[in-house]
Amino acid sequence: MTALNVAQKILLANAAGGLKQLPAAGQPLEIQFTHTLYQDATGTAAALAFEKMGVDRVKTTSVIVVDHKTLQVGYIDGDDHRYLETFSKKYGCWFSRSGLGICHSVFLEDFAVPGKSVIGSDSHTTNAGGMGMLAMGAGGTDVSFAMAGTSYKIEMPQVVQVNLTGALHPGVLAKDVILNVLKVIGIKGNKGICLEYTGPGLKSLNVTDRATICNMGTEGGVAFSIFPSDEITKAYLEGRKRAKDYQPLAADAGATYSRTVEIDLSALEPTIALYPRLKGMEPVSKHAGAPIDAVFIGSCTNSNYENLARVGELLRGKKVKVDTAIAPGSQAIARQLAAAGYLEIFYAAGVRVMENACSACIGQGFSPPSNGVMLSTANRNFEGRSGTETAKVHLVSPVTAIAGAITGVITDPRTLFSGDLKIKYVPPVVDMDSYVAPLPPAEAAKVAMRYGPDIAPLPTLDPLPAKLSGEVLLKLGNEITTDHIQPAGKYLSLRSNADEYAKQATFVQVDKTFSTRAAAVRDAGKHGFIVAGDGYGMGSSREHAGLCPRILGVRAIVAKGFERIHLANLANFGILGLVFENPADLERIQQGAKVSLDTSGLESGQLKLVVDGLGDIPVKLAQGKEDIPMIRAGGALSLFASQQKAA
Repeated sequence: MTALNVAQKILLANAAGGLKQLPAAGQPLEIQFTHTLYQDATGTAAALAFEKMGVDRVKTTSVIVVDHKTLQVGYIDGDDHRYLETFSKKYGCWFSRSGLGICHSVFLEDFAVPGKSVIGSDSHTTNAGGMGMLAMGAGGTDVSFAMAGTSYKIEMPQVVQVNLTGALHPGVLAKDVILNVLKVIGIKGNKGICLEYTGPGLKSLNVTDRATICNMGTEGGVAFSIFPSDEITKAYLEGRKRAKDYQPLAADAGATYSRTVEIDLSALEPTIALYPRLKGMEPVSKHAGAPIDAVFIGSCTNSNYENLARVGELLRGKKVKVDTAIAPGSQAIARQLAAAGYLEIFYAAGVRVMENACSACIGQGFSPPSNGVMLSTANRNFEGRSGTETAKVHLVSPVTAIAGAITGVITDPRTLFSGDLKIKYVPPVVDMDSYVAPLPPAEAAKVAMRYGPDIAPLPTLDPLPAKLSGEVLLKLGNEITTDHIQPAGKYLSLRSNADEYAKQATFVQVDKTFSTRAAAVRDAGKHGFIVAGDGYGMGSSREHAGLCPRILGVRAIVAKGFERIHLANLANFGILGLVFENPADLERIQQGAKVSLDTSGLESGQLKLVVDGLGDIPVKLAQGKEDIPMIRAGGALSLFASQQKAA
């Protein structure tokens, strides 16, 4: 029998239809997910999609978490949360109310199971790979189909081994590990691979360290990351009173990988990812002494007990010199910190302890001042993501962040202590009664859904015309993120009303006239095109970055390259994703150019974009041939509706 690595084993175990052998890398593979995850920023639209499917009850272990829109300024967010709670009760989901924690933190604590699989409507669902779980982010519509029992199509990834040797020095954390992995593999060009962590260095990383590393694998564009399930995993589950969920998962002797990346943990030092978009991962010592204005310590990446306890130890007897906020990853972590005395240390030091939520990571509060410099432990530092367009946000580990808070300048944390940074351990807090558990089917059937006035049904999308004709609405460069396309921050409350979100926010950070111009082209019976460079759609899983341009009449995006989740989201809403046969052709096309495209030859994969004054420009379909029926129908829900009628 062929020796399998961990990634291959977990893919085979979760493949649809009882598959006995995996396909070659790059070939189609269908996964039957055991678990699904919504959060409130993407979950409302996803839940509306699920309702359109007409399914009586979810077919997976489904968890819905309120963590993004917790400021609740006005009624809209509260209405969304009430809607999601009634949805959970009606359809058989676990529900985590506002304040209980970030979705990836609470999922790791109470729901992640080694050897199982989860697909979530948030790109950092990959976090659960630290538990030895197949964990992937996707658009909310895809997650909803998985909840309904439908398999999810991926390409069989190449498995890249990240071999860890040595052990981390005090003051160097898991965040520094993943920043150095990203430094090696880059933040784009990794589509179609997964990272599997191996080697003797594993024994120095606990489950929350491993989750941190898997969490930010997303920033490299990988499909997922995974660690084995071992005695460290077992100890974590026993601490969470979930010993029954443990199962070992290890690579076979002789297992092979497409390539190997070597990381010597002993050689790593505190690392900083410079603004913007993780453009440079460099030693903190290289930037020591540079002044800062604010520090945020939180996010799903590294707001666990072990990291925040280290922050507390560095803070003992000290005061912070700049505006500093800490947001624990979950209420369980906050309660554990309180029991150990660390919350009192935070308060005494002048730290603002924020709600157990995403908060400043996504620009939901604690935005830095104009032209300010913030050290953040978040996973992304895209332009404007903090809520302040002119601010610079550099990413660091929690101990590097607090070292900066103490000194007022970028500081190598190792200069503030000697020896080991020992922390106080107290038992984890386990409180499953804090969740709203799934109701029995008979009781669930009686639940009345609650819709707020700003929760609008998803639009019905029309089929793809035989010929697209219109203009290039935008010409963009490389690495256009989902924050560029459909920003979060102050716009989050609009996500339950896609029409309004499209009107107010689409490409607003790139061109404030976009929505008006696009709507005018649409209303004239024409179609919108966008041309762009490489890495189009990098960043989050937010499907509104596909839905809202589609509402505004965009029917095709031609780029040098796309990121995986966004490309799938475009297909889900009937937008063609096309790539240039000759990437240099991008330079020839100007914004405002009149263009047309005959879509009758989609199945061939080879198409010609006709540009006035330039003639034919060859392009090819970036999406899979299996996506063509969905694109032709106008999107996933339109296809589903037509199939239901035919049945």
